[in-house]
Amino acid sequence: MNQQSGPQNPLVLSYLAMRKAVGIVGFALPIVLAVGKILLQGPGIQDSISSYHYTDMRSVFEGSLSAIGVFLLSTTGYDRQDEIAGRLASAFAFGVALFPTTPGAGATAQDKIIGGVHLSFAALLYLTLAYFSIALFTKTGPENRPTPRKLQRNVVYRVFGYTIVACLLLILIVKLLSANALLQRLRPVFWLESIATMSFGVSWLTKGETILKDQQL
Repeated sequence: MNQQSGPQNPLVLSYLAMRKAVGIVGFALPIVLAVGKILLQGPGIQDSISSYHYTDMRSVFEGSLSAIGVFLLSTTGYDRQDEIAGRLASAFAFGVALFPTTPGAGATAQDKIIGGVHLSFAALLYLTLAYFSIALFTKTGPENRPTPRKLQRNVVYRVFGYTIVACLLLILIVKLLSANALLQRLRPVFWLESIATMSFGVSWLTKGETILKDQQL
């Protein structure tokens, strides 16, 4: 949408910096968790991104989600829809960090309840981030005509927004096929969550004008 105060306005620069920060943390999170765990504890990929809560990368996992939550809360956006979506996504991010996923072994009834809350927050977070990409980032102010770069960015937003939705649907299918031992050994949930998380990161980096920035005249 239109940045009415001009691209060099400090408020606009701060807004873009926040978008970039969210994108960087989101894009890097799966890589940092996987590589960090391998370096600290040895080879092996966890079943999901959330399962890194039970590794030496727990602080990184929780800290990254909390940082994303703070950034989302701080980026008020251009209108009421942006503000509401940001606050909801922030609450969901904190929920994912505070309520751990169900442990892989020895889970109690309480663990399963908390794990269910975690899954709910995670699904809502991804859906809200997809909504940002598909519905909010593609907007253009009614008084403006989108630039060629804006049209290109819109393609990026939609592609990665729908990628997040597709990953969620595939995760649901994988969960329904949980009895397939061969499939589970491939860690499909981790890879699908990683694709969704990095897609969110690319979308926000694009919104922060790290990618496909408008050319200055």
